[in-house]
Amino acid sequence: MNDRMTTPWGEPALSRFPEDPRDRLRAWDASDEYLLRHLAERQPPLSGAVVVVGDRWGALVTALAAHRPTQITDSWLGQEATRANLARNGVEPGTVRLLTTRDAPPERTDVLLVRVPKSLALLEDQLLRLAPSVHADTVVVGTGMVKEIHTSTLKLFERILGPTRTSLAEKKARLILCTPDPSLVRPPNPWPYRYTLPEDVGPVSGRTVVNHAGVFCADRLDIGTRFFLRHLPAGGGGRVVDLGCGNGVVGTAMALADPKAEVLFVDESFQAVASAQDTYRANDVSGHAEFRVGDGLTGVPSGSVDLVLNNPPFHSHQATTDATAWRMFTGARRTLRPGGELWVVGNRHLGHHVKLRRLFGNSEVVASDPKFVVLRAVRR
Repeated sequence: MNDRMTTPWGEPALSRFPEDPRDRLRAWDASDEYLLRHLAERQPPLSGAVVVVGDRWGALVTALAAHRPTQITDSWLGQEATRANLARNGVEPGTVRLLTTRDAPPERTDVLLVRVPKSLALLEDQLLRLAPSVHADTVVVGTGMVKEIHTSTLKLFERILGPTRTSLAEKKARLILCTPDPSLVRPPNPWPYRYTLPEDVGPVSGRTVVNHAGVFCADRLDIGTRFFLRHLPAGGGGRVVDLGCGNGVVGTAMALADPKAEVLFVDESFQAVASAQDTYRANDVSGHAEFRVGDGLTGVPSGSVDLVLNNPPFHSHQATTDATAWRMFTGARRTLRPGGELWVVGNRHLGHHVKLRRLFGNSEVVASDPKFVVLRAVRR
């Protein structure tokens, strides 16, 4: 949905990415608006190097483009949305510097604006990485909806940057106001985090997992993936895609089970793909692997894949939606060769079998328990 956000710097037209005319979700929320109002009313006005962390669809850097900000994001989709929104509003290329969470952070930060992420670990990692560039006069403001800001969020700002307080709530949004303390002794960055898998998860039993901050269930194996690992296909060579790979443990399991397989790991999170790459390398897997950050199977040739493995998310930030699952399933159908298979794990209540039958004309239950189900659909 292409819509206009009212800000003290004008009314930029904004959209999520990929654009979908049926999508009624906006590319900003009340917390973005609150932050921009606060900055406009602040004295003295903004100056120096402005760094924006976690700007979900580019709303903040588009509104603040005159200040030539730097955006840091973990989302490939968010970065593409930012590029599109900047172009849509006539911002010259290069005006806004676009970095990922895997890039070296700026050397100096005079204004640090933080859109609080869902993952506390990602916030911790980013604050620790940026802290050396922050000085006593740096303006630090975080923003988020009230339900996104917890005591643990404020404690992170306080522990890593300095004394922290919150604003009053407006339209269910709140600001985090932090005064940097350069004398603060910061803890070491605990990320990435490594752990050993249990002994009951198939080919990856007892193997090492590497998780960078922000990856789903970063300190342990989540129960859905554990169930999936126990019921993966036996192999048989060919081209395999770990779609929405997270830390890459599913694709690594397939590569260990079948050294002849060519495995493509793909996710829209830069942190996730870095985790998948490190997990794969940590286990000395022989075989061919490719790692790609992008929008699902976009760019993968039609009819070129033998097997797609998928644990689709059902949240986009705070919104519950099946749009991502639909895109993943339709991408799988397009890229699978005739006879190729899509294997999906998900909570039983999500009803993925209905979508698969509509797209593939078939859906078979491979395994189930009271909470999860593994489904198999064949490309006819």
